[in-house]
Amino acid sequence: MNFNWNWMGNLQQFGRSLMLPTIALPAAAILLFLGNLPWKALGMQQFGDILVFSGNSIFTYLPFLFSIGVALGLTQSAGIAGLAALLGYFIFVNSTQYFTGSSFEMGVAGGIVIGVMAALSYHRFKTIALPEPIQFFGGPRFVPLFMCFISILFSYVTIQTGPSAQVVMDRFGNWILEHGAWGTFVYGVAYRLLVPSGLHHILNNVVWFQVGSYPLQDGMVLYGDLPRFFAGDPDAGIFMAGLYPIMMFALPAIAFAIIHEAREDLKPQVRATFMTAAATCFLTGVTEPIEFAFLFVAPYLFVVHALLSGVAMWLAYEFNIHHGFSFSAGAFDFIINEHLATNGMLLIPIGIVFGLVYYFMFRWAIRRFRIPTPGREEGSQLEEWAGDIRYRAPLILQALGGKANIVQIEACITRLRLTLANDKLLDTNALKHLGAAGVIRLGGGNVQVVFGTFSELIRDQIVKALNKDIRVVNFHAPVQGNMIPIEEVPDAIFAQKLVGNGVAFYPERGELVSPVAGTVMILYPSMHAIGLKTEEGLEVLLHIGIDTSHLQGKGFQAVVKVGDPVVPGQLLIKFDLAKVKKQAKSMATPMVITNMDVVKSWTFAPFKPVKKGQASVMSVIMKEDERGGGETHG
Repeated sequence: MNFNWNWMGNLQQFGRSLMLPTIALPAAAILLFLGNLPWKALGMQQFGDILVFSGNSIFTYLPFLFSIGVALGLTQSAGIAGLAALLGYFIFVNSTQYFTGSSFEMGVAGGIVIGVMAALSYHRFKTIALPEPIQFFGGPRFVPLFMCFISILFSYVTIQTGPSAQVVMDRFGNWILEHGAWGTFVYGVAYRLLVPSGLHHILNNVVWFQVGSYPLQDGMVLYGDLPRFFAGDPDAGIFMAGLYPIMMFALPAIAFAIIHEAREDLKPQVRATFMTAAATCFLTGVTEPIEFAFLFVAPYLFVVHALLSGVAMWLAYEFNIHHGFSFSAGAFDFIINEHLATNGMLLIPIGIVFGLVYYFMFRWAIRRFRIPTPGREEGSQLEEWAGDIRYRAPLILQALGGKANIVQIEACITRLRLTLANDKLLDTNALKHLGAAGVIRLGGGNVQVVFGTFSELIRDQIVKALNKDIRVVNFHAPVQGNMIPIEEVPDAIFAQKLVGNGVAFYPERGELVSPVAGTVMILYPSMHAIGLKTEEGLEVLLHIGIDTSHLQGKGFQAVVKVGDPVVPGQLLIKFDLAKVKKQAKSMATPMVITNMDVVKSWTFAPFKPVKKGQASVMSVIMKEDERGGGETHG
């Protein structure tokens, strides 16, 4: 059965926008934690009271944050949309409270509605043209003005329907709460199953900010499991507590299982990657780098993981555990918010049990079903990122289809959220080689690429590249084989970069293809080396093997000639790999830039096995005022 996922494009952007306001919640949790320290013993009780008041104030004004955050998230951070949302919410909240006697409050839901209306108004009226005498109020400046009137209309409808809506909201919240353990189980399963699409933020928003009510002493009512927990509601925290055993223990246990089931030769790099992922998950609750390591290769295992997540939620409810978090269910939040928890320490033994179950279950499943988790085969997902993935933005941009293919790019904490002109231009394999834990196609050009906590840094670098008129030369692999640093070539001339800078390869097949689009500038008579020049003026030398010129063309066959135009992946030279290898000093094949004076910066993918013509192995940014020149040396 085929499903149309195009509607998920808008939902993924909406889900991201719901994340923006929550960045203030960790600050609130820290303030409440610090405020509850024994300041009285130091004679500074008032200072502690100020900290607590400040933390509670963030929750008090959370609807305002959501109105602005949603508007910004849905308009690519258009400031005028955020201002319009804030103005609209001021009108809405004051009008409804005055005319309903504060008997009805929509809380975060009201902020979200206002934010969505501000975003829609911005997209509809940002280019509106008014008659010349009043054009000052045209364009984006019309949006706040329009929001004043639309907020008044929304306020009037809310005032008229408020009492009935309040009854519906209360019944909905009570229905979920009345289902007790079963309700938490269903939520835990649904939460995990929605993580791959990124739509879990929408589900969480309902449960964390809408379900249940808690009246404060000043008459204000808080809604949702999260604000109620931090306000001291003894019944809150049931939809967050059960996440701690999964994020602090179960998922790190999966990382350890993947490490221990990796091949011995790949285990060091797998260990480096997944020890970091396990520590990140344990401390902060960021789970995607681990979950995407097995999601696509063993989806049935992910379903089991989702069911066990529901069991963890159910157990926390049955043991009367109430705990919460401001960001996610990691150790930082566990410690900071323990002073508000009920039976919170029980989560530790429960988590240890879940960790053991997950560890042995995943080791058994990986071995029994031969699941190709990272380290089980060459080129598997989540290879070592070499710590500088943020600087590979040009390569990632190329793998996304280039500048012209990017319609919209946003990022949340762990993933890029993109709208592409043509998602068929997306190079999934290249993205995985560049560190992507997973690539999710939602249809209609909407794509998510999971890069973990580097996602926002990558997004910023790509946006800079999109906004600049820069000339980029992207390189493909010229051979099939292993890519190595130029310094490891067993020849001093190349290793010391006397010819130029670049990388090298150990070929596994006797075919050399063009790494770039350009023209054949020089073809050596012995056919062991060839020089190319790109349209941007970059000069590239490809040298098959070391000390192979003495073969005088024996074992080599060129299929191009000087002056021929070439494209990436086009065959340049055929060679008898066995014959050349027997007579050459080494089969290391350098790919170097011989006119580095025209290069502003360059970057390369991790040194690892590559396929012939594979995209995104190296990327060069040219200097602005240079087109290159000189000769190619070899």
